[in-house]
Amino acid sequence: MRSYKRTRLSLRWRLFAAVLAVFVVASGGAAFAQSARTAKAELGSETAKNGFKNEDDIKAKFINWRSDTDAQSWLGVLGYKLSAVDSILVTKPHREKADIEVTIKTKNSSKTEGISIKLVSSPNGFNQIDKRWLSHYAAMWKMPVDVQGALKLFVGETPPVKQGRSSGRMFLDELDTDAQKAVIKFFESHKAEIVSDLFQGDGPHAAGWVMVAFKATSNTRWTLKCVEDVIRFYSNGPVTITPGGNLKIGRITMQRKGGDGGRSTAKMLQFKINPALLIN
Repeated sequence: MRSYKRTRLSLRWRLFAAVLAVFVVASGGAAFAQSARTAKAELGSETAKNGFKNEDDIKAKFINWRSDTDAQSWLGVLGYKLSAVDSILVTKPHREKADIEVTIKTKNSSKTEGISIKLVSSPNGFNQIDKRWLSHYAAMWKMPVDVQGALKLFVGETPPVKQGRSSGRMFLDELDTDAQKAVIKFFESHKAEIVSDLFQGDGPHAAGWVMVAFKATSNTRWTLKCVEDVIRFYSNGPVTITPGGNLKIGRITMQRKGGDGGRSTAKMLQFKINPALLIN
């Protein structure tokens, strides 16, 4: 009889443990499992051991690379063995594609890695990757006159030629059919050059890497990818005019800057992305 009672008690405990395990998995285990799968699937993606909120924090981590485990992970993604690194110098260029430049000295060489940093606090947030006057882009990408004319209407440098959603400018879907086709054709045929300029830039301060830090919680998630992979990812997709009248270049949105209290800078062209896509 005692053996029978012990057996029943053991079975009850086993049943309770099984129910508890299912509850844990349903409430939190699934999120943990998804995070683990993502970390394995994406090379260079991890959760920071110590949270960081801005570029200065990231700079400080690189400077303290001997003891900072996040910086050590980043160096691994950049292709360096810790045992081969002698010293690291970190600088912050002004208004360049590389937000920080990490000069890594080893026993045999010295190389500077330019890193563009995107800090995001929402999985659906957007981050500006470039913003300039239309004339700058026109010269840089050798825009034809008809494309320049269409985009002048788009940003409001030229007043609207017909009534539309705004009294100060025209949206791309409000332009005549030929103008819309000209804009789409230009960005389709120059997509590789344009997207490279938006992310990487050129010259001594070009960005060779892109870091995205998702800082919605104290445990910041990050990913660090070479800029060629980032360019390929955000280039993927057609060039189309959106229902809102902006231009979609793969996963990049081109729009009029707007805002600024009505100042002339509202007429600048702006390119935006959702950096969280690189993590998700």
